[in-house]
This record gives sequence, structure tokens and C-alpha cells, in this order.
Amino acid sequence: MLRFAEEIMLLLLDNEGEKFLRVPDLSLRYALAGGVLMDLAMEDRIDTDLDRLILVDATPLGDDILDPVLADIANAGETRDSRYWVERAAERAWETRTAAIERLVARGILERREDRFLWVLRARRYPVVDGTVEVEVRLRILEVLFEEVVPTPRDVVIICLADACGLFTELLPAHRYRQALGRIELVRRMDLIGREVLAAISDIWRVGRTLPGG
Repeated sequence: MLRFAEEIMLLLLDNEGEKFLRVPDLSLRYALAGGVLMDLAMEDRIDTDLDRLILVDATPLGDDILDPVLADIANAGETRDSRYWVERAAERAWETRTAAIERLVARGILERREDRFLWVLRARRYPVVDGTVEVEVRLRILEVLFEEVVPTPRDVVIICLADACGLFTELLPAHRYRQALGRIELVRRMDLIGREVLAAISDIWRVGRTLPGG
């Protein structure tokens, strides 16, 4: 199974699968940070409520994307809220991005060539570690938004993260984004594991966009 950070990077590949789309730094950092926290929640390492992000299990996962943030949470001297940990995880965003890309290359999903990244498999499917084959993330998300395909829990998380960080305005033409708004809102109501994290990301992203240089 791919981590959310890996799928976010695949989501940002252009339609030819040759380069990553340029998105605002703020959007990418918080999308990756949220992806790490969402994976930790799905691995039953953390939980959240309205006021706190709670450590459930400090056992490392043997995962170089998730374990550094899990260690930060485990070693914290006090309990903090989701917004604090989104900000902390965002400080590691470029390390997370690098690790996600290196994994995609190692798994044979992307090929590094002259500072570009190319799809190895152009059938819009890719192998994952357990030997199964996964439909490429952008195709899955478009099917959920425009063909009313029932989303998996992981698709719900990806859509919620992309919406919270403003990525859909970069990924979709304006008229397609307007068409998708109702479906995005419906999918957002399906999320059961990270509403506080997503609310924190949305708030941080909105504030950041109103600041000079945001």
C-alpha cells in the first residue's frame, strides 16, 4: 500500500506523467503534513478530538515517512492540538516529499531520467508492495468526483486533503472544479478519521493565503 504522501506526489504529476505540477508551497507542505498524520491515524498510532492530538501507540512502523513525526509526538513534553502537529509535520515536508519520490522510484512506479520523473507503467495502474495492482490516484479521484464512483476510505482522505489545501484549484480547470464542488462537499462529510486535522489544515491554509507572500 502506498502512503498518502506518495499518492499526493502521484496526484501532482502532469497528464503526461513527465513532471510534477507547480503548486503553491503552502499547499504542498500542508498536504504532505496532513497525509503523514492521516496515515498515523489509520495505523492506530494517534487519535484526535476537538482539543488534542493523542498518542495511542508509540511503536515505530519501520517507515521513514511516518516514524520521524511519530517520534516527535511520542517525545513531546505535553499534549498539543492538531494544528500544532500539522505545523510541526509541515516542517518536515521537503524530507517527506523526497522520501515519497524515492519510494516511487524504488517501487518501479516512476523512473528518474535527467531530472525528470516518468511513468513506468502508462496504463494508469501501478504495482504496490503486496503484489496487487492499484488504479492510479488521479484516475480514481476523477471517477469519484465526476462519475459518482463510491470512494474508498483512502480516496476520501486524498480528496479531503486536496480540498483542504486548495490543490483542486491547481489540478482542475475552473469549470471542472465548479462542477465538482458539490461532490467534494459530499465526500468531505464521509471522513471519519481526521476531521480535526483537516479543519486545522483548512484554517492554516486560509490564513496563510491572506498573509503577504501567501
